[in-house]
Parts: sequence; C-alpha cells; structure tokens
Amino acid sequence: MDTVVKKFTELSLEELYEILKIRAAVFVVEQDCSYQDLDDVDKEAYHVYLKEEGNIVGYLRVVDKDKRLDEVSIGRVISLKRRQGVGSILMQAGIRVAKEKFGAKKIKIGAQVYAIPFYERSGFRVISKEYLEDGIPHVYMLYED
Repeated sequence: MDTVVKKFTELSLEELYEILKIRAAVFVVEQDCSYQDLDDVDKEAYHVYLKEEGNIVGYLRVVDKDKRLDEVSIGRVISLKRRQGVGSILMQAGIRVAKEKFGAKKIKIGAQVYAIPFYERSGFRVISKEYLEDGIPHVYMLYED
C-alpha cells in the first residue's frame, strides 16, 4: 500500500475525480446525507490517500488551523476496505502530515458519534457534547502530542 500526500494544485484531474467520487459515494450516497461536500477548504488542504493495486482505498484531508476549525484538523476520513487496518494506517499518515506540514501539537476533528472508538484508537479524545452536523450526530475530538 502506497501513501500519497498532495496539495490541491498537485492533484491530477484523475486523482481529484477519484477522490470526489469516493467522497460522494460514502458521505452522500451511503450515508444518505445531502450536503455541500465541495466547500473550498479542499483548495487549502493536504490530501492524503492510500493506493493499492492502482486504486484509492483510503482518503482524508488535513487542514491548517483556522481554515475549518480552531486547530489543525483532519476530515473527510474514508476507508473503502473496512476492518482491515486501512483506516488506522490512514489516520497515522494524517497525524504525521498535520505535524510535518503545519507543526501541529493538537489536531481537532468533528467525528461522527458511531466512529468515536475508531478515533480513540488513534489517540483522540472526546472534548464536546454531541451536536448535529448535516443531521448526523457528531462530537469534537482532540489529539495532543
């Protein structure tokens, strides 16, 4: 499995298409949630994805402080190969990118409530009460180095 890290302007059209395709498949279709995925934050983010046999099998974006949240953040986390360790590898890559590219000592995420145990295994802890985002229960979680 190969890890790829690119700024928005470094992504090829094919890479961007594949990323947007899997984001729509998971966050809009699978989760039956109509929301505006394309939010201009992508233009400021580092896009991290895992490739296996030429296919993207996991994706997330890393965003600098104050572009989306008040800390460096990780979002749009997707693993297409579930319960096979891909998500954990992806989160470790995202944390590494946040530290290397933005000097992050803290990383904040808005996590869907069902995924709290997954993020806790990567070192995040819940720091807020539950809130609704696009009709889905979320909490804020924080990773501290």
